[in-house]
Amino acid sequence: MSDQNQQIQELKEHNDELENYFRNTIIPQLFVDGELKLQKFTPPAMKQFSLSATDLGRPIHDIKDNFRFPSIVDNIQQVISSNEILEKEIQTTDLRWYQMNIIPYIKMKDNRTNGVIITFVEITMRIKDLKEQEKLLADYEILLDTISHDIKNPLTNLVMAIELFKRVSPNDEKKFNSLLKIVDSALSKMHTLINELTEERKNEYKYKAEEELLNFEHILEDVRLTLNDNITAANATITSEINISEITFSRRKLRTVIYNLINNAIKFKAAERPPIIAVTTHREGEFVVISVKDNGMGVDETKFESIFSKYYRLENEIEGSGIGLYLVKEIVTNAGGKVMVESQLDQGTEFKIYLKTEHAASSPIS
Repeated sequence: MSDQNQQIQELKEHNDELENYFRNTIIPQLFVDGELKLQKFTPPAMKQFSLSATDLGRPIHDIKDNFRFPSIVDNIQQVISSNEILEKEIQTTDLRWYQMNIIPYIKMKDNRTNGVIITFVEITMRIKDLKEQEKLLADYEILLDTISHDIKNPLTNLVMAIELFKRVSPNDEKKFNSLLKIVDSALSKMHTLINELTEERKNEYKYKAEEELLNFEHILEDVRLTLNDNITAANATITSEINISEITFSRRKLRTVIYNLINNAIKFKAAERPPIIAVTTHREGEFVVISVKDNGMGVDETKFESIFSKYYRLENEIEGSGIGLYLVKEIVTNAGGKVMVESQLDQGTEFKIYLKTEHAASSPIS
């Protein structure tokens, strides 16, 4: 084979690899060349931004309205000019939020940027959750401020009355009754204030994690991106076999469950081998089962219950609060599900999360 034919073959193989990647990735991605023409996009991008095969080769200026983000062309040009990655949170005109990463596509031959790859990860629910949490924190601050001011006065009166009680003679009925009235009044005011505050907070604001129909691959990809530094540092490999994609659950809560299980699998890796973490989903009767299996240090069978205790730490030398698995179990059991664990020391651990399907009966599980 001549050098020219070999180069053509290598180019074809590289192109096939790129095509395969774009065809199988689960997140919206675009490839825009150095002339600002759309050359490739992933199936999720086609769906998310209403693209079609006829858009391939078109200038990005002609289809910029599809992305509902007015400065996308300027951002692309900025990356091509600077040769630096651009990461930013954006809100589109339809009020959805995305984590947008624009990565320069560099030609190795002359080290020149010849386009960009753009990745979009939707974070609308994450932003909503953060705003709700901010409201919750503000609500707590108001509550504490109210307690410190409104209850301070009757509490001070109560403390003073008790101190005077210690000094008054039991025979001084008039003074005794006077102090008793002060105590009774102070207690009554505090009781009323506490009841009012409790009812007001119940009616005014109650933080709820709303359930919705989720795509599990998106949750997993979100967790991957969040833990990217940990995954790279540990040389971890995460594989997935998703047989059930759609799960009705709270986005924030499901993400918390998957995040903690994968983070633990990385933290409690075996010393002599890099972590290999397999994530699978399948259906068992009325449950969707999510499995996270690793090849880490494993857990002694006698500690299977203890690891779900609040603040329990399996290994003191490993950084962490010991609350991750406690949160996982609380979230799952409160939703009518269950958590199962199988493990062998120095072999690895598998956690199985059983979540009730949307139309399952509400009877308790064993």
